[in-house]
Amino acid sequence: MKVHVLEPIHAAPLARLRQNAEVVDWKSPSVLELESADAVIVRAAKVDRAMMEKAPKLRVIGKHGVGLDAIDVSAARELGKEVVYTPEANQEAVAELAVAFMMALSRKIAFGHSQLRAGAYSAVCPPELTGSELLGKTVGLVGLGRIGRRVAEILQNGFSMQAIGFDPFLSEEKFGYLGIEKAPHIEELFRRSDYISISVPLLPQTEMLVNTERLSLCKENCILVNTARGGIVDETALYEALKSGTLKAAASDVFKDEPLSSHSPLLSLDNFIAMPHIGASTEESLIRMGEAVVDDVLRVLSGASPINPAPIC
Repeated sequence: MKVHVLEPIHAAPLARLRQNAEVVDWKSPSVLELESADAVIVRAAKVDRAMMEKAPKLRVIGKHGVGLDAIDVSAARELGKEVVYTPEANQEAVAELAVAFMMALSRKIAFGHSQLRAGAYSAVCPPELTGSELLGKTVGLVGLGRIGRRVAEILQNGFSMQAIGFDPFLSEEKFGYLGIEKAPHIEELFRRSDYISISVPLLPQTEMLVNTERLSLCKENCILVNTARGGIVDETALYEALKSGTLKAAASDVFKDEPLSSHSPLLSLDNFIAMPHIGASTEESLIRMGEAVVDDVLRVLSGASPINPAPIC
């Protein structure tokens, strides 16, 4: 069995994979030559129909992570190739990053740090660094999958925050069970929230979900966080909202084109934080994701059913 690992995964699951299969890893010049590959493991790399059609032996595509927008799942099914993913492995890491963004922006940590490095302060407690507390505020959760629910849990239990959610796929009963108020429509969520956290997949119906019209509904003190996918937030609209003060602050780990260019207008703003798509990049999460994807790839190659097949959309 030959498994092509197109991008780096944690050393521990990689070592186990090598014990059970021939591995062509990302350092090999032939890693993209899939003609003899039985399996492919990717993190963010695209796997499209053309790649699959050039890989007649390919039986399974393993997604090291959750988002499947870079893999043509429909083509894989049509061509008889299994797609597996790791839906539970990174939820804690991404949820904690979302909360960290909220705290950093509320206390203006990145701005204060850059000003201090620039020698801007001659006294302590500069008034422009007066922040705000999360305690008792309202968080709007766009998407209540595993990550969105974990964000809610952390904020409700840790900061006594009120949670309002928008997820058309979640029943009234489930909202009640989670202790989250159901927004009748996404515009209501934008109007009422002090913090907004985006946790939905990139699909045709979620592309540019956060746009000029919806951002115009936000409170002046609202902070927006996106740890989902680039393309869900209109980056031009976000820049204008932050620059004009329509939105107090924002942070994003994901962008339409990644990594975000150093020339992006967003990076000129003091009320914006960007990271290069590191939401799942904790030691613990990388081990969980690596182990889970290796498990399922080896299961499929051995003739067993996967534990986490890609959902049918």
